[in-house]
Amino acid sequence: MTSRYTGIIETYRSRLPLAPEARAISLGEGRTPLIRLENLPRAEGVDADIYVKFEGANPTGSFKDRGMTVAVTQAVHAGSRAIICASTGNTSAAAAAYAARAGIKAFVLIPEGKIAMGKLAQAVVHGATVVQIRGNFDDGMRLVKEVARTAPVAIVNSINPYRLQGQKTAAFEIVEALGRAPDFHCLPVGNAGNITAHWIGYSESAGTGTAACAFCGGACAQLPPAPVAGRPRMVGYQASGAAPFLRGGPVKEPETVATAIRIGDPQSWEQAWTVQRESGGWFDELGDEEILAMQARLAAAEGVFCEPASATSLAGAVRDLKRGRIPAGSTVVCTLTGNGLKDPDAVLRGGLRDLIQVDAERAAVERALLARL
Repeated sequence: MTSRYTGIIETYRSRLPLAPEARAISLGEGRTPLIRLENLPRAEGVDADIYVKFEGANPTGSFKDRGMTVAVTQAVHAGSRAIICASTGNTSAAAAAYAARAGIKAFVLIPEGKIAMGKLAQAVVHGATVVQIRGNFDDGMRLVKEVARTAPVAIVNSINPYRLQGQKTAAFEIVEALGRAPDFHCLPVGNAGNITAHWIGYSESAGTGTAACAFCGGACAQLPPAPVAGRPRMVGYQASGAAPFLRGGPVKEPETVATAIRIGDPQSWEQAWTVQRESGGWFDELGDEEILAMQARLAAAEGVFCEPASATSLAGAVRDLKRGRIPAGSTVVCTLTGNGLKDPDAVLRGGLRDLIQVDAERAAVERALLARL
């Protein structure tokens, strides 16, 4: 008899800082596909083993579910009856869903006019109280921290260290699938929690400490390592209109079509720089057109539809392979943080450009098809 998979908490409970008796608030997150790209590398003329970790296959369609299951589990165990977050979309969707699962209240602050409708719909349908502010994500984050000082709510943004503990499990899954860590791991960077979380996971898998871990400050080297060696070089890519790591400080009015990383003042700023130094990686930026072009190429070449922010990691990796910054023959994993259905407006913003309209007759349909064979 096979056991039913119930999510990352029960799978990795011994490697998570949760009390043994804490009831897991789970929607079966994790075990997302690690897809080896076959057509796109050839079309791009790059020599590398490229994999995409498709986090859009999580229950609410993004990587946020990994962190939210652990954060909400801990909040409920500690007696919280409500959670709160600021969000550009994916965090609000995950917070609302896991709060509903737990039977507690979710409050989400969203920036006016700066959230994809697919993500907002998720927060609404799961019953969250949505507060729209006249400001950006960074304003929302400031307000959440101020409100939580006096209101009886638990913050579930990535400043909550339990979030990163859940997100680190993606690295465990990658190591298990490949039998080792990749040579390079590329991620989109907004609030910078995910690149930090992956590094914590890779460090624990290798039995190596990292100062990026808020729980142990490097003591994770004492954990029993998995039977693999090494850690990848971590590479973070930002959208040019929201690239504080490339500007050397906060961006006051971040703007990009990649709404999930439209963040000008990352909360995991110091931790991400620690990851860059410890891993020997780097940060870089891409323009919106480069991001959207890769989103379209990935979907057409491989059948994988990710949201714009996700495509940032793959666009950056391909560009750095062409430049030789990532050596030929490398094994590269790119995190695709969210499902493309989160933000279909980005694809349809120019209308259905290839739409064919014909009369409702067989001959007309056949002519249209044969003209394109």
